[in-house]
Order: sequence, then C-alpha cells, then structure tokens
Amino acid sequence: MSEEIIPDVPVTSDVLENEEPVVNYSAMSLAELADMFQKLAISEDRMKRSKEAEAIKSAFYKRLLKERAEAGSTAAVQEPGSAEEDPAVEAEISQAPQPETEEAVSENPFDEIERGFKALYNAYRKEKAEYNRQLEKEREHNLELKEAVIADLKALVEKQEDVNATFPAFREIQNRWRAIGPVPVQNYRNLNDTYQLYVEQFYDMVKINRELRDLDFKKNLEAKEKFCEAAEKLAEKENVVDAFKELQKLHEQWKEYGPVAKQFREDIWNRFKAATAVINKKYQAYFEGQKEQYAENLAAKTLLCEKVEAIAEKEIKSSGEWNDCTKEIEEIQKQWKGIGYASKKENQRIYERFRAACDKFFDRKREFYSAYKDEMNDNLQKKIALCEAAEALKTSTAWKKTTDQLINLQKQWKEIGAVPRKKSEALWKRFRAACDEFFNERDKQAKPENDYYGNLKAKKHLIEEINAYVLADDDDVNAEAAQEFSDRWQSIGFVPFKEKDKIADAYKEAMQAKFPEISRRPRGKAPKNEKERLVQKYLKKEQDIVTYENNIGFFAASKNSEPLIRQMQERIDKAKEELKELELQIRALDSAEEKE
Repeated sequence: MSEEIIPDVPVTSDVLENEEPVVNYSAMSLAELADMFQKLAISEDRMKRSKEAEAIKSAFYKRLLKERAEAGSTAAVQEPGSAEEDPAVEAEISQAPQPETEEAVSENPFDEIERGFKALYNAYRKEKAEYNRQLEKEREHNLELKEAVIADLKALVEKQEDVNATFPAFREIQNRWRAIGPVPVQNYRNLNDTYQLYVEQFYDMVKINRELRDLDFKKNLEAKEKFCEAAEKLAEKENVVDAFKELQKLHEQWKEYGPVAKQFREDIWNRFKAATAVINKKYQAYFEGQKEQYAENLAAKTLLCEKVEAIAEKEIKSSGEWNDCTKEIEEIQKQWKGIGYASKKENQRIYERFRAACDKFFDRKREFYSAYKDEMNDNLQKKIALCEAAEALKTSTAWKKTTDQLINLQKQWKEIGAVPRKKSEALWKRFRAACDEFFNERDKQAKPENDYYGNLKAKKHLIEEINAYVLADDDDVNAEAAQEFSDRWQSIGFVPFKEKDKIADAYKEAMQAKFPEISRRPRGKAPKNEKERLVQKYLKKEQDIVTYENNIGFFAASKNSEPLIRQMQERIDKAKEELKELELQIRALDSAEEKE
C-alpha cells in the first residue's frame, strides 16, 4: 500500500503569502524605510527575509520618485536589481557603484539619501547572492551524497549476503540518508522514489533474521505512532495554515521510515491518513471561506474606487467645493482601510486603481489652487494699484470730479476677486483710509449748496414721510406718490461719505415695504421700440468707454498699475467692438424703415 498523501489543497506561495502580515510601507518616510532596511540587513534571519527586503526597496524608490517630483527635481531614479537574482550575476553585483568620497558628495539631498540606501541594499544583495550560491552548492553536494547512498543500497540489495552482515550495513545506509540535508527541488521526487524502491526490495528480497526484522518493524511502528499523535494534535490547532505547514513536514519524515509489520500496516496508515484528512478538510474549508471573504472585500473596494473616480471627474469650481470633496475622499480612505484584503491576484490591482483615482483628485486640486493662487496674486496687484490711485486722489480739492473718481474706484474694488488672506484686511484698511481722508475733508469744506449733513437730515425726513404714507385704493395714485418720493430723493444732494450706504439702505427698505409692487418695476423709461433700445445701449457703451479711458489716465501715475490698465484696455476694446455691432444693427433697422 502506498503511504504518500496528496493534500486536498496544494501548498503554494500565493496561498501562504496571503497569511503573512502586510506592512504599509507606502505610509513610511524615506528615513523610516532606510532604517527598517538597515535593521533587516543585520538581523539573524535576514537571508530568509528577501521578499521583505524587496518590498522595502520598492516602497523606498516609489517614495523617492514622488518626493523628487514634488520638490521639482529632474534627476532620474534608478532602482538596483533584485536581491533574488541568480548567483550568476555575482560579478555584476561586485561591480555595482560604491558610495563616493566626501569630496564628491552631491548637493542634492535626494542623491545622498539614494546613495546611502543603495549602498545598504547592494551590500545585502551581494550577501544574499553569496548565500544562495552556497545554498545551491550544498544542495548539489547533498544530491551527490544521496546518489552515492542509493548506489551503496543498490549494491547491498544485489549482493544478498547473510543477513547478519547486510542488516548493519543497511542500518548504516539509512542513517547516512537521513543525515544528509535537502537536495535541489527538481531532483527530490525521483531521488526519493528510487531510494524507497531499493528499501522495499531490501526488505522483500533479503531473507533477514525474523527477530531483527520484527525489531525494525517495531521501531518503525513506534516512530509512525508518534507521527499519528502529532498529526492528531495538529487537527485540533486553531491556526489552520500553520497546522497544514507542519503536516507537510510530518509527511516528509514519515517517508524516511521503512514499513511496519504487515498486520499493523493498514491500521497505522489509515490512522495517519485520517488525521491528515481532517487537517486537509479544515484547510480547504478555511480557504474557501477566504475566497468568499476576498470576493466581498473586492466588491466593497471596487465600489469605493467608483466613488473616488466619480469625485475625481466631478467639475469643481470653488475652494469650498474642493474642501467638501476632500473630506469625502478622506472618509472613503478610512473606509478602505477598514476593509480586509482581496485575493493576492486582485489585491494589488484594486489598490492601484484606488490609488490612481485618489492621485487624480489631489493632482486636480493642486492645479486648481496653483491657478487660484496666481489669480489672487493678480487681484492683489490690481487692488494695490487701486490703493495707489486712491492715495493719489485723497488730497485733491476738486470735490465733484474726485468724488466721482473715488466712487468709480470703489466699484472696481468690489469687482476684483479675492486676494491672499494675510494681506486682505490690511489692503482694505489702506484703501478705505485714503477714501475716508478725502471724503472727511470734503465734508468739512462743504459749501452751503453742498450741505452734506443738511442733505442727510433731509433724506432722513423723506424716509419718515415714506413710512408715514397711507396707501390709497387706486394703484395709479400710489405709483405717482412713489415716483414723487423717488424724484425728491434724487434731487437731494450728497450725504457724508460714511453715512451714504446706511441712508441708502434705509430708503430702499422703506420704499420696498411701502410700495412692494412698484419697487419691483424696472427703473427708468422703457424704450418704445427695438431701435430706441439699441440707441440707449449704444449711448451707454460710449459713456463706459469714456469712463474706462479716464481710469487709464489716473492709473498711469500709480505704481503696480499694469494689471488695472490692461484690464481697462480690454474693456475698452470689447466695448468698441460692441459699438460697431450695435451701429450695424441700428443701420439695418433704419434701412428697413426707409423701405417701408
């Protein structure tokens, strides 16, 4: 009866590696990765941790490449080769670049970091290559030793001498076989099968003394009973993967021992096979459950990828929207960390998809804020120019003209977008101070006909009249009253500058409260026809052009005024183009009227 057991679930590197703890190297800094690699390189089991070394190396160069890009460095990053290369590359390793002398140290910090890590890695790589070469050499040597043992065993079987002479030699051959270490994997099965064949031939063909044979069977039975006990204990072990690994070792040891007495052969084998079947079944069930869990994790991670990809493609226009989306992405990243691994085949692929979507979002965010910063700096220059223009006008005594100019500057200030927060308040205070200085002086120098405080008093009295007005049943009467109030308001002159916004808001509230329907009607006289509407629009554009040209005139005397002058010129050019278009439309209407 054959005693070789083929596990229900084969041992593969993919299966076992799924159970190894995964370190998040991508979250570590260059210094942390270099320090971790240095500790690994001096550990006692460093030669068995080559996969960990390669993972650290890969994470180090990905981090180095990213930080170089963020720092604006154009130096290329070249990763050293794998520490698992064939021993044949030993000569190439020995010729790897060595750290340069202190006199040749680069001024680029990334070059120094890379040089230090490369020196560590090359030293480990060289040691690993030598270790692999020695290991392979030992296995080849073991192969030669075991082939020699088989040759001796074959010769012993063929001699068929007296048992008293052959049995001690057979025992010595068995001890020699067990003492020899592992051989190359590709030679193991054929070598072991050949050895077992000659062992069985020895027991079957050589007529040994029954007492010695029974003693040998007894020793083999005792050894195999211990293997059965060990396998049965493994069946109770909670860690199924560890139990399965240890079971494989028991199978290898089982094969090293010869047969037992015929009456015990089937029972001892069935006992060992039964314990093996329990472990195999639990192992298979465990990985079936793992497959289901991996599939669920993959589905959950795929959904998160789709969410991030949708956000990364979303059209975002404001800083507030970017902040909201960033919080949403960060929450999704937290959810991602709470989900377990997918299968090894899918885990890296889904992670790269998720990472790519996150990177796309944050790259777009970085571009937005870069452009936003440029726009704010441009706005800053425009507002500085407005401050200088206001400061140039603050001592003017041309009260009417300067008042119009400063009011126009204030309108332009409101049209300009945001500036850097640190400078916003100081800049506004500077602009407001220049305006206040002029208007305060203007109010002090006011002539009787420009009695600003008298005008303020008159407007307050008019607001009281509006609030006290009793609405008539006739809408036309109310409309006439509202128009009268409006005309009187317009006829009253300027009020003190610091009071103008407050009194204007009070008037607007009073009119809207008393005449809500009338207040919503468009102001001014509506054009009678399309031609009149175009003419009004044409005259308004001409007035705008005159205002823009005047602005360029007093901006020219100010520093940092280039952005504003450029803006005014763009408005002038656009308005002139619109004038041409309006003129063509008006002429077309004139021609149509003449034909009628």
